[in-house]
Amino acid sequence: MTNISVKLPGLNLKNPIMPASGTFGFGDVPAAKKFDLNELGALVIKTTTPKARVGNPQPQIAVLDNGVLNSVGLTNPGVDQVVSDKLPELKKSYPMLPLIASVGGESEEGYVEVATKLANSNLVDALEINFSCPNVAEGGMTFGVHPELVESLTAKIKAAVNVPIYIKLTPNVTSTTEIARAAEAGGADGLAMINTVTGMRIDLKTRKPLLGNNIGGYSGSAVKPIALYQINQVRQATNLPIIGMGGIESAKDVVEFMLAGANAVEVGSAHFKDALACPHIARDLPAVLEELGVEDINDLVNQVEFN
Repeated sequence: MTNISVKLPGLNLKNPIMPASGTFGFGDVPAAKKFDLNELGALVIKTTTPKARVGNPQPQIAVLDNGVLNSVGLTNPGVDQVVSDKLPELKKSYPMLPLIASVGGESEEGYVEVATKLANSNLVDALEINFSCPNVAEGGMTFGVHPELVESLTAKIKAAVNVPIYIKLTPNVTSTTEIARAAEAGGADGLAMINTVTGMRIDLKTRKPLLGNNIGGYSGSAVKPIALYQINQVRQATNLPIIGMGGIESAKDVVEFMLAGANAVEVGSAHFKDALACPHIARDLPAVLEELGVEDINDLVNQVEFN
């Protein structure tokens, strides 16, 4: 019997598959109603911020031939409503499903506030810290591009919560490994990578960008080689568990990510092609592993053999 279960800090996953943050909202969007969420390894909820956010100007999403540009802008009802309404409903429906809450903020205090409230709810098993938010206090720079800030803020969040924290790394930096080491130095329990790649597309007739916010985060199959490279680079720099993402659409993609160094994966843009991408991938995994002669999926991690 092929083993596809994975154990990570705070998480006992029946399989390594989970939807990326924002994909399934708080388990309350139409896509989340199409199958039994217990088929997932875990569910990552939408990024939550201190106060409610309406998001960026429309259009917020542009589906392209080989990926998706999005500039949703962290639309969410705010942490207090998430803790009082969204999480209890989700936990009531799926009491055994591991839950990862995604934390956002516009200041260090905001991050710590959201992380603390989510952890103290006792309704989530781990936190994914989305450091790709703009730091309002510093003129809009992204938190996740400065190692010193990543280390100090990771340490502050770690000291304030009682659940494992996974730092989500942006690919839009000179050295992802430097940021990963900073997160580890700050006490991170794991990493999640890669977040979206900054990009833009232009409508030839209007000469305006396709997104209302002009630029956005690019995801989908086209970013997969970037994700695999950066994950493998980070794997050489740290032993922290890595939740990989970036263009995963099939069980074979999952195998490739684990060979590169990921321990589990998140699936995002694939849902624009197949609303049941996650359960389909999870169901296909055992046959793919059997074909490759792999008895335990965990044996794949970082087993890429370089020429």
